[in-house]
Parts: sequence; structure tokens; C-alpha cells
Amino acid sequence: MTAEREVWRESLGVVFATSAYGISFGALAVASGLDVWQTCVLSLLMFTGGSQFAFVGVFTAGGLAALPSAIASAALLGVRNVAYGMRMSPIVGGGPARKAAAAHFTIDESTAVAISQSEPRLRRIGFWVTGIGIFVGWNITTLIGALVGDVLGDPKTWGLDAAAAAAFLALLWPRLRQRQAIAVGIAAAVVAAALTPLLMPGLPVLVAAVVAIVVGWFNWMGRPAPPVGEPSDAGPEVTA
Repeated sequence: MTAEREVWRESLGVVFATSAYGISFGALAVASGLDVWQTCVLSLLMFTGGSQFAFVGVFTAGGLAALPSAIASAALLGVRNVAYGMRMSPIVGGGPARKAAAAHFTIDESTAVAISQSEPRLRRIGFWVTGIGIFVGWNITTLIGALVGDVLGDPKTWGLDAAAAAAFLALLWPRLRQRQAIAVGIAAAVVAAALTPLLMPGLPVLVAAVVAIVVGWFNWMGRPAPPVGEPSDAGPEVTA
């Protein structure tokens, strides 16, 4: 298999896996009170799964009163794409028009596939195939989920209310390769869980983000953790 075909295979695998839970977003959005067309517009224009789930989750919990918090939470989660854009700009190349088009497809998955390649040409292929593929697939499955959501009713009946948390965990877990990342995740999760009963929906996420920034700024526990399957400094690996 040529290197280019391997990149296509890897990209399409990510496309199918990521697009699948767009159905959950569509169903959750409709159940939260959004119309089918509003749900589809969110996927077309916002197109960043984490932010979309955050927006719908906060909006569902607090209604119109929580709309500012929902927007703030979604925007905060989307800030990471700015950093991705800085990393991807030299890879995408071209003029302002090309970079502006690439900005809409700069997400976790397209960035990850691109930077994992060894050559500039393969990186560009990985970025565009993954980004455009997920955009098309995500919008199709969002529409399907929204239409099915009208028929099925409350997504809790089918366990779809857990889809957002599962999707976040699936995106986060592969990134926990250093003690620093683990410390940030644990600190933010503890703070968010503790403040959820006390603050209006959306605010615990914002406070937890501040805690994550503080932990990351001081680089607490910054020494890399041993890869999975390798023994740590504390002693030999223990297998189950």
C-alpha cells in the first residue's frame, strides 16, 4: 500500500468514527427544544463537536436564561481551534482565501491526522480529507439524528443523554500521556463537579477552565508519565 493510500485509509476511518455520533447531537439538540433547521445550522456554522454538545447541554439545563452561559461555554471550548490554526497554517499553505477555507475544517481530528504524517504532501492530504469528510458526514448524521429525535422523543430513554460525556472522554483519553495533562483533567473535573450544584449551568465549566489554565501555567506534575505498557520508576509493571 502506498503512503498516500494509507493516509486516505486513516483519514476515512476517522471520518466514519467521528461522524457516527453526530446522530446523538442531532437527537439531543431537538430534545433540548431546538428545531431541526436550527440544529442543522449549528452543525453547518459552528462545526466543532465539543462546542456544540456544550451549547446544547447548558441550554437544555437552563433554557433561555442560560443562553449566555451556553454561548460562553461553546466559545471557550472552540478557542483550542485557534491554536490548531497556528499549527496548521504552514502545512495548508496557499494564500488568504485557502487559509480562510481551511479554518472551517481545522478541528481536533483533521489536525491530529495531518501532524501524524511524515511529509508535507501527506499532511495536506490528511488534513483536507479528514476535515471535509467529517464536515459532510457530521452534517448528514446531525440531520438524521434530528429527524429521528422527533420520532423517538426523550433521548434518555435510549441512553443518548450520555453521548456527549462519552464523546468528550473518547477525545480526551488518548491525550492523557503526561502527568501534566492528567493533573489538569482531574483538577478541572473535580472543580466542575463540586460547583455544579451551586452555580447556574455553564459557569462550573468556565471556572474549571480557569483552574485548568492555572494548573497548566505552573506546569505542576509536568514530568512525562511512562507510556502504557511500560514500567514506571516506582517499580516493575504489574499485569492483571
